Amino acid sequence: MVLSSADKNHETPLLPAQDPEPFIKRTGTLWTAVAHIITGVIGSGVLSLAWSMAQLGWIAGPLAMVIFASVTLFATFLLCDCHRGPDPEYGPGRNRSYLEAVDMCLGKTNAWACSFFVHVGLYGTAIAYTVTSAISMRAIQKSNCYHREGHEAACEYSDTYYMLIFGAVQLILSQAPDFHNIQSLSVIAAVMSFAYSFIGFGLGVAKVIGNGFVMGSFSGVSTTTSIEKMWLVAQALGDIAFAYPYSLILIEIQDTLKSPPPANQTMKKASTMSIITTTIFYLFCGGFGYAAFGDNTPGNLLTGFGFYEPYWLIDLANAFIVIHLVGGYQVYSQPIFAHFEKWICEKFPENGFLNNEFFLKPPLMPAFRWNPLRLCFRTVYVVSVTAIAMSFPYFNQVLGVIGGVIFWPLTIYFPVEMYFKQMNIEAWTRKWVMLRVFSYVCFIVSTFGLVGSIQGIISAKLS
Repeated sequence: MVLSSADKNHETPLLPAQDPEPFIKRTGTLWTAVAHIITGVIGSGVLSLAWSMAQLGWIAGPLAMVIFASVTLFATFLLCDCHRGPDPEYGPGRNRSYLEAVDMCLGKTNAWACSFFVHVGLYGTAIAYTVTSAISMRAIQKSNCYHREGHEAACEYSDTYYMLIFGAVQLILSQAPDFHNIQSLSVIAAVMSFAYSFIGFGLGVAKVIGNGFVMGSFSGVSTTTSIEKMWLVAQALGDIAFAYPYSLILIEIQDTLKSPPPANQTMKKASTMSIITTTIFYLFCGGFGYAAFGDNTPGNLLTGFGFYEPYWLIDLANAFIVIHLVGGYQVYSQPIFAHFEKWICEKFPENGFLNNEFFLKPPLMPAFRWNPLRLCFRTVYVVSVTAIAMSFPYFNQVLGVIGGVIFWPLTIYFPVEMYFKQMNIEAWTRKWVMLRVFSYVCFIVSTFGLVGSIQGIISAKLS
């Protein structure tokens, strides 16, 4: 059976902010928004925070996390006011996504620039998830080996085999027609992220209690040269930036909220509560991880083998990580699939190879839809992600690069520019100057983290 291209449910992020369903009933509340935000923010980035804390020390580490949280919250407040567009051509319609808001407020050129950073961030996150999943699968095998043969055993295994397994699973899951077909996978992924985060936190607390004292220092890990210390600090800042991937989902969450009260007011309250809660959780996870291991804090709290026992709990936590990343990969990749496939189908509307869909009924299995374009493009996408991950299997450095690339443009620059346009802020007024300085400082810090993480990848590749 062949389906027409009109049956395919793809969305493009670069549409005017019209509200085709002005009477749709939105039922979201303060508490549903808080739940969405916390679920969206807490993820694999939490595993690197103890290492980041170790590079910065007991003063700069917590301070950096609080500053990143404050900056994210401030930029969030600016973004909350961009949910509705005042453009006279389209009326005060809702912007249903981040890219729609940029398109409405700043125009097509900025929207395409924003789209580039969004898709680079999504693609980079898929690479990071492939690397992390392989490390976690290897950690399960190593944990069992250490339990059988002792903590001094070699127990060395390659990541490549596990990356290929993860890539093969994603080849199958990526054929799901759209985001709506993976909702249950997304829910499972969210539950898993909380589970392994709490296990890591609990193991850190138990280790500190078992040690009987707090490890670490005010200056962080000591190094042989100041240059080496500078690069490690830069990587740590990039990892912390990766731990706050929030701006991209803010407007989508805000669009679910009912009113009155005004959605932007509810969203600001929800953002404040969520980021404070998340930051406290991050401080506890990072702090107890550093307190447990000091200068020997592993790059990944659950795979660096500061913890050996109980081995079954280590295995369980890493299994949760893998399950989370299987679903998280799809959550971050489906928008790329939808955007590219929508674009190419509109470019070649009469091409049957690109637009037609077919039903396939394997023996003893339910029927499913498949499309030649989807099969080819998504296969190439997964293969390319897996190949890059196999070439650069460096957990902390990869997270730092992604955080450094996307934090400033998506969390700072575009929200500030949209706020200028929405509120008609004139140049060289006090508010304009303060926001410009704020944006430039964040750009410098973000670039510092990016350069340090790239240097870390180069060093790891050459060593």
